[in-house]
Amino acid sequence: MTRRVVITGIGVRAPGGSGKKEFWDLLTSGRTATRTISFFDPGAFRSRVAAECAFDPAQEGLTPRQVRRMDRATQLAVAAADEAVNDSGLRFDAVPPHRVGVSLGSAVAAATSLEEEYLVLSDSGREWLVDHDHLSPHMFDYLTPGAAAGELAWAVGAEGPVTLVSDGCTSGLDAVGHACELIREGTADVMVAGASDTPITPIVVACFDAIKATTPRNDDPEHASRPFDRTRNGFVLAEGAAVFVLEELEHARRRGARVYVEVTGYATRLNAHHMTGLKPDGREMAEAIRVALDESRVDPTAVDYVNAHGSGTKQNDRHETAAFKRSLGEHARRTPISSIKSMVGHSLGAIGSIELAACALAVEHNVVPPTANLHEPDPECDLDYVPLTAREARVDTVLSVGSGFGGFQSAVVLRRPSAVRW
Repeated sequence: MTRRVVITGIGVRAPGGSGKKEFWDLLTSGRTATRTISFFDPGAFRSRVAAECAFDPAQEGLTPRQVRRMDRATQLAVAAADEAVNDSGLRFDAVPPHRVGVSLGSAVAAATSLEEEYLVLSDSGREWLVDHDHLSPHMFDYLTPGAAAGELAWAVGAEGPVTLVSDGCTSGLDAVGHACELIREGTADVMVAGASDTPITPIVVACFDAIKATTPRNDDPEHASRPFDRTRNGFVLAEGAAVFVLEELEHARRRGARVYVEVTGYATRLNAHHMTGLKPDGREMAEAIRVALDESRVDPTAVDYVNAHGSGTKQNDRHETAAFKRSLGEHARRTPISSIKSMVGHSLGAIGSIELAACALAVEHNVVPPTANLHEPDPECDLDYVPLTAREARVDTVLSVGSGFGGFQSAVVLRRPSAVRW
């Protein structure tokens, strides 16, 4: 008998709000959370806009000791996980701890704390010979990406498989996909899974400046992220986290849990082509979509909504458009597609999970979030990218895709439980 996986809890810490409800309100209103960077003086940089979270660790219930120990990305993950656990109604102390696991995604892990500690250690770069006594005693936690997954495991008492997945910008999809596979194979009954990234630091901003991947539209930050628009010129960097409680379906049924969606399909592929370049035909993304749909046992015509990667770079948006046509055929022209990065920016490894949260909420509310700032559609991106305004529609099956530097291409299919007949 095939073990099936459902989402029973959702927690979100994203730009423009704190929590799942504020996140959904932002998306459905079409408002944007992109602003001029406030975390540091961005004056020296080519791109000076970002989507920052209004996050207060003390208000989230984190103690001063936790704040000192945890990098900002870990803090966001723990806060989102706490919301997801409460949302699920699951008593973790009633589940055998070795049947509970964690799968967390992150692209740049503790980049915030690593940069801060380097500045302290080197006296803002002035010293080559440094004294390690100036370092935080928690430096090892910042250096080791798995520390964030460990914090989540401690928070919920998970003694099963605990993993940190880092596949660039597909990490948030891949972490959830990995968690589902562990449940399906019988290794775990419950997984706390999602992703978190806080890359709004000078060194990360400089890295994307160097390759001109981020937008230089600094005079109009609220409208700087323009996926699929003819005038798009790069993505807007962001931070955030989303975490889910995933359960084996019968485990959730036995306790009478509310189920948001079933995760019915997942696949990932690599283009083995270029670190940042994408082939124009979208073949690898299309292949990931095909396999995820096959695993879901649904025809492409069953897809009601596609949550696009939609980064707002010229290359990515053309690549995705080709991939949707290749994988969905003529149905691609009838399917609403949108990019929430137009509103909450691109939080690197975290965004895949944040987008999955949006997909699950789209199923719950039968609403497709819009692509903000899409005023002049690119003729090469000639599909229905739901411009400006949210759209009411029956949403039973959702496809969410991600594309990451290094050539990673991933796809996840979510379905309304009542629509699944296996």
